[in-house]
Amino acid sequence: MNIELRHLRYFIAVAEELHFGRAAQRLRISQPPLSQQIQALEDMVGARLLARNNRNVSLTQAGEMFLKEAWQVVDQVNRAAEKAARLERGESGELTIGFTSSAPFISQVSRNLRAFRLHHPDVHIKMREINTKQQLEPLLNGELDLGVMRNTRLPEALQHRLLLQEPMLAVVPEGHPLTYLAPGTLRFAHLADEPFVFFSREVGTALYDETLLLLERAGITPYITQEVGEAMTIIGLVSAGLGISILPASFGRVKLDGVSYLPLAEPDAVTEVWLVNHRQRPLTAAAKSLMSLLLAPSCNDAHQRK
Repeated sequence: MNIELRHLRYFIAVAEELHFGRAAQRLRISQPPLSQQIQALEDMVGARLLARNNRNVSLTQAGEMFLKEAWQVVDQVNRAAEKAARLERGESGELTIGFTSSAPFISQVSRNLRAFRLHHPDVHIKMREINTKQQLEPLLNGELDLGVMRNTRLPEALQHRLLLQEPMLAVVPEGHPLTYLAPGTLRFAHLADEPFVFFSREVGTALYDETLLLLERAGITPYITQEVGEAMTIIGLVSAGLGISILPASFGRVKLDGVSYLPLAEPDAVTEVWLVNHRQRPLTAAAKSLMSLLLAPSCNDAHQRK
């Protein structure tokens, strides 16, 4: 016969109460079975743990030592159970998320990540900044739990949910002639002869393909004079007067001297932000909690999509 957790709980109750009747009441069992279990425990341990007579119950020296160890074992089991329960509820564990460079500037994303972090402090969140196309392979092989990315063609094994739509903006040097157009009248045609600062094709961003497709539909082949790898570099070069660009509205939160962000009148000048995961790989409870939070609608988000 092996010592079971219930034996330890029975012994702790008697050792703390020093009374079999009160201990039995606390454990919600009758006294005779409790006495039998304590006797069985002492037989298994091979030592007398309790000194008892008709009037008193006290701990022996062996019992005092055994009580300290029993407390530690029960406490460790309780901690393990709580950790497992918290993991199951999504309150602990690890979560790896891929995100594009614009994601931190999208209020819906940054606000809900902050709220999740506050409510789930024991979930270790690892953020990886990689562009949309570079997120696909890590999502397929399990290196990423979730991906926050721009709309793109996905492999069959991946699925997406729409986080939001946001307009595209023209990014121009401060004082540029385009800034004097009436608000809401700027069209792609106004950009046709402008030098563009844009992503390099080799970087492989979804925005590269998406923006070129928008301009192509408007009959424009952009005159690209500067090719770089990061949106922040694009904004910096625009501020230096080296050209104009087109970026999602979320980058308009980047306040840099010498740059103006202008809304476009084109109705199709919008981009989507997706939340992507693997179709077949089960999401952890933490990932499900974050996904629910990110996808929850709010008035502010609806306003941002307009």
